[in-house]
Amino acid sequence: MLLSAALAAVAAPLAAVTAHAAVRTPKVLVIGLDGALLGRIKDASAPHLDALMAGGLTAGSRLYAEPLAPTLSGPGWATVLTGVWPDKHLVKDNAFTGHAFAEYPDFLTRAETAKPALSTYAVSSWAPITDTVLSTAVDTRVSTPSAEYDAGTTSRAVAELRDGDRDAVFVHLDNIDHAGHTYGAASSQYRAAIETADAQVGQILAAVTGRSTYASEDWLIMVTADHGHTDTGGHGGNSDPERQTFLIAKGGTIAAGTTRYDIKMPDIAASALAHLGIAIDSAWGLDGRPLQTPVPDAFDTLRPQLAAAVDETGIPAGLTGFTHTPPDGWSVENGAMGAGGMTEWRGWSFTTDEFWTAAERGQQRESNIRARNVFAVADGDEWVDKNHSGTFDSTLVSPAWAVTGGSTAVLRYTTLYRQEAPQRGEVSVSWNGGTPVTVKTYTTDTPSRVEAVTLRVPSGATSARIRFRYTGGNNWFWTVDGVTLSAS
Repeated sequence: MLLSAALAAVAAPLAAVTAHAAVRTPKVLVIGLDGALLGRIKDASAPHLDALMAGGLTAGSRLYAEPLAPTLSGPGWATVLTGVWPDKHLVKDNAFTGHAFAEYPDFLTRAETAKPALSTYAVSSWAPITDTVLSTAVDTRVSTPSAEYDAGTTSRAVAELRDGDRDAVFVHLDNIDHAGHTYGAASSQYRAAIETADAQVGQILAAVTGRSTYASEDWLIMVTADHGHTDTGGHGGNSDPERQTFLIAKGGTIAAGTTRYDIKMPDIAASALAHLGIAIDSAWGLDGRPLQTPVPDAFDTLRPQLAAAVDETGIPAGLTGFTHTPPDGWSVENGAMGAGGMTEWRGWSFTTDEFWTAAERGQQRESNIRARNVFAVADGDEWVDKNHSGTFDSTLVSPAWAVTGGSTAVLRYTTLYRQEAPQRGEVSVSWNGGTPVTVKTYTTDTPSRVEAVTLRVPSGATSARIRFRYTGGNNWFWTVDGVTLSAS
């Protein structure tokens, strides 16, 4: 007994020391590849980026378009670095006029504010990032002289990562975008620029792994782009190649070989902050959420059963992206729905950004920025594009969710609603299967946002079903995503 007690007394502090030693210091590296297309990266010889994808996460994503903002570098990098969309940071072009960086600062600035002891560094081949988007709170901001371009940016990043002790680093490389403008994304020069950038990424990663303290550090590495490019060169418009962006990430808790469809570009800033151990304050109004903590959504479970276009002619052949089959527990009531019309959009449909925006561009479908992965849409405008009779009248119905009588509950959902009379959107709730009670209506344009509707639960109620009814004809559309009902 005495020997056992003595051994235990010795083992306890040793275990504590071992546990303490196992805690690694979190660090973040974000690399921006201006104008890079994920598909072109996969087609090129890019072993370093390929290794990051194989060892971590790959997520294609889509940006906004006009009238929210054009697909330019200013709005793109502002979105990546601040963690909010252009309707908050207010960057509409590369002049940055009227920006709201004081209210929505970059993630390096937020890191400095939350943890002043952290050391932050940024180097960019495009000066407006380090001169304008990133604030003076960042410890070191370097705008690489144009004569040195990406080679100079890379050498500076390598030296800082190899020899310095930074906690959060942003590196911007620009030459892929230059090749896109000059030669087009389908050119051999664009591919060569990707391969050069990949070699530079390799040098940067080698500087990280070659650090003498690397074994005691936990690096989250994220690679992204601000926009895409057309095959013939250029961006700023609403075509799918121009709106394309991506996230490649490795480190932290990310499993190797992961593919995600719910990632949005504001998530990069939120993920960096979370990895550094900084709690996301709801008062910051971030649109991003940490990739480390995915939020399950019933609509996203439908992705494996999405089908290719039936009547739509503008959607690329082979692209899957719609179904009328709701997820478990959900239903769609089409008893009053007109006959005929476009198959894809008859009643509430479940779709993706890539598929839905391809149906008709330039009508603000690209503004559905806060929906993720698969979402629900009622689109009267597209439905009437084929011979039909009657009007659009369809209701999306949630499962019966448990509630507590006499309490309050909060209904939350992400939405985008574009109005044209006599169209109408109506949200109602049915308590214990009773007559639905209207709790919110839509009769004017509502930009993409997260709604929060407080509900007073009647005494004796034990369940609630939420109903989203859209009525209209040759009008516009309504999207719904991320629907939850929780106690207030």
